[in-house]
Amino acid sequence: MSTVSPSASAATSATPSGPAAPPTTPASAGPAARARSASAGAELALHDVRLGRPGAAPVAGPAGLRIAPGELVTVVGPSGCGKTTLLRTLAGLLPPLEGRVTQDGEAIRRPGADRALVFQHDALLPWRSVRANVELPLAIRRVPRAERRRSALEWLERVGLAEHAPKLPHQLSGGQRQRVQLARALAGRPRAVLMDEPFGALDAHTRAGMQDLLVEILRGTGATVVFVTHDVDEAVHLGDRVVLFATGEVLDVPHPRARDARDDPATTALRRRVLDSL
Repeated sequence: MSTVSPSASAATSATPSGPAAPPTTPASAGPAARARSASAGAELALHDVRLGRPGAAPVAGPAGLRIAPGELVTVVGPSGCGKTTLLRTLAGLLPPLEGRVTQDGEAIRRPGADRALVFQHDALLPWRSVRANVELPLAIRRVPRAERRRSALEWLERVGLAEHAPKLPHQLSGGQRQRVQLARALAGRPRAVLMDEPFGALDAHTRAGMQDLLVEILRGTGATVVFVTHDVDEAVHLGDRVVLFATGEVLDVPHPRARDARDDPATTALRRRVLDSL
């Protein structure tokens, strides 16, 4: 299958030579400003790939795909079809069986600090405080203690949890823990965020709130996002494009992230097409 290009609206964020060098931002700037200045989103691409684990049959999925810098692509498909395998390959945790997977034209061979994984289960360290969990990627990068503490508190403020900074994860609700995980992922200023059904365990009301929070925060970072979900409405609402994993089709979303367009005929037609693919 040939490489699938993004829609015209998404492609406008890419340049032939890759992202321009960002301006320097003072350390005192807020987390969103620092994330935006740190780098533009990464271009991710699959080139004639077959995905899967060594010794196992390859999984279905697109052989070719280009995700433009700053684009949000959702991925849907039946359980067990290989969506998580795609994320692990993009993260550098699993090599493709064939072909190449690249970031900004360079082969992805190992995990990198500029690609963050967000899971359905929050994966917070239970013995670390909320603030210390958010600090973790900064501590790994040996950011000075005062700076990482300030950044963690700013991100917790951004997700509405500043007052919970000293608590342990078990003292928070499921939705609050997911907000902490989101803050932790973005505190490291990744250029790409790989999300594996991050809101799948939440109730409908909390899920909608997390979707809105994600959109608001990502608007300030410029990060590229690959978002795996089983929820068709979530896929059609959040994505610039939807990847139908089992067939390899990539469909443009007519009204990305516009809740008032839910009943628009084009949105309804896309929803029906996604459902028919499952």
